[in-house]
Amino acid sequence: MRVALVSGYDWQVFGGVQSQVRDLAVALTEQGDTVRLIAPGPRPAPASKEALLIEATGPSLSLAVNGSRAPVSPGPPSLARSWRALRAFLPDIVHVHEPLLPGPPLVGLLWAGAPVVGTFHRAGTDPLYRLEGRLLGALARRRLVLATAVSSAAAMTAEEVLGPLGQLRLVPNGVELGRFAAVRKEAAGAGPKDPAGPVVAFLGRLEARKGLSVLLEALGLLESPPRLVVVGEGPERAALERQAAGRVAVSFLGALPDDEAAAVVAAADCFVAPAVGGESFGIVLLEAMAAGTAVLASDIPGYTLAAGGAARLFSAGDPAALAAGLEAVLTDGELRQRLVAAGTARARQCSITEVATTYRELYGLALERTPSGRGSSS
Repeated sequence: MRVALVSGYDWQVFGGVQSQVRDLAVALTEQGDTVRLIAPGPRPAPASKEALLIEATGPSLSLAVNGSRAPVSPGPPSLARSWRALRAFLPDIVHVHEPLLPGPPLVGLLWAGAPVVGTFHRAGTDPLYRLEGRLLGALARRRLVLATAVSSAAAMTAEEVLGPLGQLRLVPNGVELGRFAAVRKEAAGAGPKDPAGPVVAFLGRLEARKGLSVLLEALGLLESPPRLVVVGEGPERAALERQAAGRVAVSFLGALPDDEAAAVVAAADCFVAPAVGGESFGIVLLEAMAAGTAVLASDIPGYTLAAGGAARLFSAGDPAALAAGLEAVLTDGELRQRLVAAGTARARQCSITEVATTYRELYGLALERTPSGRGSSS
């Protein structure tokens, strides 16, 4: 099967949707499909592994979206490159991620040469998203042969702005287990995590909704706070560094390549995901579990869904509750071992290989609904 994965987010910028779509492209390829990922961003290096998978549509710009910054490319050059990429590839299936995003997803919706499957990742609306729904709703409902969402929160958001989408299917995100196997083994062979004391890891964009300020405040409540390692970049970095100064031992490492970030998480005693909202699915939780690290997360719906009972949860936005959770996880070795074991099992349940298998079944159903192999033009 020839599958075009179309994403509106810059493929090279750190983000949950970007990593999910890249991992899906690899998993589909491993199952025998020919895949192209069409997304904003720079052209991959000719000798890189991405060069065979990614058709880049050019530079992105950062727009305020849903309490975050989205690296999108809505201009005519990106639209034209997306169209040329589809025309050259001639896919059997077009799988559009975030169908209402401006840029390549719009071209994916308009492409009449193949059935279109759409996946909604976003949880929560804002005025711009509701406007996009009014402008593109009729087109999306007409063009999507099948619609999926990564969580019930994402499904509710999609139908809030688009109206009923037929039998919208839930297909949770998946984790690429192979990427974490090596770093997990290396961390296990390194002996004690850190003889100087416990280490806590945070990975995410440095913006208000990710909750790092809540974690910093919680650390300040502990009599013997652990060392914190922060992986990620974002507009709040300077303010967060000021908040941490003189209060807790913290290392801001900036954005790291996937393998290096995974190694940081695997070496930690606890991974903390303190987001206060706006997360439809917590793929970072599954990645930390795959890395063999105990997970402590806020109880927002997306994280509760991802955790599947394999993480310790605390009340979102509550520094005292987070501090109590940290104290329990870091001082109770048996609890950490139970969390690691439960997390390992949960990550295996959510393998990206299984997600790819599910999508391949849905692609087959979409093709059955359009026997000619072409999308409806009505």
